[in-house]
Amino acid sequence: MRKTRTTKIAAGLGLALALTVTACGEGSGGSASSGDSGGSGSSEGGGGGDYTVAFVPKLQGIPYFEAMNSGGEAACAEIGCTWLYQGPVEADPAAQADIVRSYIQQGVDALIVAPNDPDSMAPLLKQAADAGIKVATADTDAPNSVREVFVSQASTEGIGQALTDGLLSAMGGKGKYAIVSCGQTAQNLNAWIDVQKAYTAEKYPDAEIVDIVYAGEDQAAATQMATDLMNANPDLTGLVGECTSSAPGVAQAIRDAGKIGKVFSVGLGTPQSMAPYLTDGSSSASILWDVENLGYLTAWTGVQLADGKELQATNDVSSDITGVTFDPSSKVLLLGPPLTITKDNAGDYDY
Repeated sequence: MRKTRTTKIAAGLGLALALTVTACGEGSGGSASSGDSGGSGSSEGGGGGDYTVAFVPKLQGIPYFEAMNSGGEAACAEIGCTWLYQGPVEADPAAQADIVRSYIQQGVDALIVAPNDPDSMAPLLKQAADAGIKVATADTDAPNSVREVFVSQASTEGIGQALTDGLLSAMGGKGKYAIVSCGQTAQNLNAWIDVQKAYTAEKYPDAEIVDIVYAGEDQAAATQMATDLMNANPDLTGLVGECTSSAPGVAQAIRDAGKIGKVFSVGLGTPQSMAPYLTDGSSSASILWDVENLGYLTAWTGVQLADGKELQATNDVSSDITGVTFDPSSKVLLLGPPLTITKDNAGDYDY
């Protein structure tokens, strides 16, 4: 298992009211010199030039998006570009829209967003495109927008099925489980849940999803909701934490209730946040991907768009990120298959 880049995760919350500009490769205030490598296809690197790539996450200050930020910084340091990163302090579509408008006013070269609400974000992406800015989405999509590329972490089917298999394996293939999701309008979360519903009915006829609740991006709220679900359903034997804040939240609820080994959980948690729960068995597995690599791919994609380069069917992005596929019909650039994180490999990641 490859060790990820060791850029320290920034806390971010105290800086959220001011626009954070990270000029990769030279520190604040400038951009790194252009890289010598080529663009998409079989060539590594990206030839960033002086392009400015802005990424707006759903939420700033949580380990997941700070790891994406670290990956974006690393990409710009290597290929030569300016990386800008700012998100709202809560998963609030209106606050996220204000940040997007600011980047449009700045006239960045590429604007990449992980939308909290894809429908309300679509007009802003159109506004950016009309202003000559290359637009894309990453981590979560706005499929009915003008975005040119969706930088996807793994296939929808792959993630939904891996979550289901991970949980039902621990539950013995049967029983009742509930899902604690995050934002009600997040396109990626809802798509994974749709897969989980269909896949559970098809492959696990003796299993049932009894409830789906939404905790926002609030870990404490996820813990309380999971506790309420166990109290309301005494025969519940499984919980899914559908995002990186709810995954440790539901595991904490199982631990607090003294139900380790009686109620099982899986989720989409970052390795270090899940390590204690994987160790004590309150979580059986975490389904994720290399988040820093997703951030790297996001920055690289922004440079390709700004430079007018076409993505190839298969793209070798760096020495660590190879075989990235692009589907021109859906405009989805796929990092790769999902990764199962257990107590045995959680220590291989520093976020």
